[in-house]
Amino acid sequence: MQGDVIHDIFVIGGGINGCGIARDAAGRGYSVVLAEMKDFASGTSSASTKLIHGGLRYLEHYEFRLVREALMEREVLWAMAPHVIWPMRFVLPFQKGGLRPAWLIRLGLFLYDYIGGRKLLPATRTLDLAKDPAGRPLKALFRKAFEYSDGWVDDARLVVLNARDAADRGADIRTATEVVNARRENGHWIVETENAETGARETMQARMLVNATGPWVDRVLSLAVGRNDVHNVRLVQGSHIVVKKKFSDPRAYFFQNPDGRIMFAIPYQEEFTLVGTTDRDYKGDPRGVHIADEEIEYLCASASEYFAEPVLRDDIVWTYSGVRPLFDDGANKAQEATRDYVLKVEGADGQAPLLNVFGGKLTTYRRLAEAALEKIGEAIGAKGARWTAHSRLPGGDFNIDGFDGEVTALSARFPFLQPAHARRLVRLYGTRASALLGDARTTEDLGRHFGSDLYEVEVRWLMQEEWARHAEDVLWRRTKRGLHISAAEAAVLEDYMQGR
Repeated sequence: MQGDVIHDIFVIGGGINGCGIARDAAGRGYSVVLAEMKDFASGTSSASTKLIHGGLRYLEHYEFRLVREALMEREVLWAMAPHVIWPMRFVLPFQKGGLRPAWLIRLGLFLYDYIGGRKLLPATRTLDLAKDPAGRPLKALFRKAFEYSDGWVDDARLVVLNARDAADRGADIRTATEVVNARRENGHWIVETENAETGARETMQARMLVNATGPWVDRVLSLAVGRNDVHNVRLVQGSHIVVKKKFSDPRAYFFQNPDGRIMFAIPYQEEFTLVGTTDRDYKGDPRGVHIADEEIEYLCASASEYFAEPVLRDDIVWTYSGVRPLFDDGANKAQEATRDYVLKVEGADGQAPLLNVFGGKLTTYRRLAEAALEKIGEAIGAKGARWTAHSRLPGGDFNIDGFDGEVTALSARFPFLQPAHARRLVRLYGTRASALLGDARTTEDLGRHFGSDLYEVEVRWLMQEEWARHAEDVLWRRTKRGLHISAAEAAVLEDYMQGR
């Protein structure tokens, strides 16, 4: 056992909820350990549509509290991390005789504009698609559209930045660390972990356990805690395709499909278009989730109903799929299941408390963490006050309209950088991009070249500062250079990271 140290909180799960809770708790003065069995955002949190949004369609299901909270969070999160979060305008084409009448869409957008305390994001407006550039990629039958505001986020980076900040505030953060057993003993939790790569086992103690494992929340209750009667989450698969760029406009599209589902087409990584998502119940092991052929067909066919140039399988450069762990509220259809979060505390009569986190979404992760800290305070004693609303995530300490200025400053300090490279580094690391580059004065100073604009100096930073252990961590979560690097180059990177 790790000495006689008893930590305040042990968090299981390195997705957005687990890392957000760990960060908030560490900032309030709790001693925190977080264990993630693989890599940060290796599950649901990197498989999203990558939006910071209120959830326009949730209004149809009367989830007004969730929508209002999410709308209020858009500008809060934007200010926290203006390098990985930024505003985006969405174009919602309207067709007479479509699924939703114009008056209903206008009403929804009116509520969207005014119930969430919008201050900086521009309001909704109506577009004439015959004149507006947004109409050019669309079929001629779409003559009118509504344009509204939401936000975009690099989801996996949002997770790792929360983990980094939690560690900077004193949390003990561990990846490749699976919780294999947790039991109550003498009023505390005894937590046994196993390192996924070395097999080494360690036992720690904590006053409270937080189960923030997303799709595995019931599994953790069953296997680690010994509860075999649980069914709290409804697993809903969402899949996306990334295709060659379909339009050059910086705005995204919001499409309403005849089957009642909605879909987005979003500018992605400068050279591509992201199309998604699907919504269908999932019964398998979340670790084995992958896009199905019928989902590819659905996304291609649905997008082709709107774009003048069809979206074909041959256009696809990458796919990804994830499982959303929605709280099981008994909804008939997957797309109708609540996206709200539910927090439940177990433990009475002196038992060590357990907090289970069900559901949630990227946009409301900070508010979920605040709600979790209220539960934690009630269970083991409150520490500190709410603090995250006006905080900054690592690298985000510049004005929300200051991104271009940061790129200019980085380019001036490191004039050998190509403009696109400098922009990418600021997008990922914000004000910490200069620290990453260090004393480099030429491209050769960046070290070994792994393909695209990925160099050794960045890989070393990701290994030392952001827990990257494998090429996959670097190429698909910390960066998206996997879209630009060959399999052979990825293998060389893996060999380098493993010291081979």
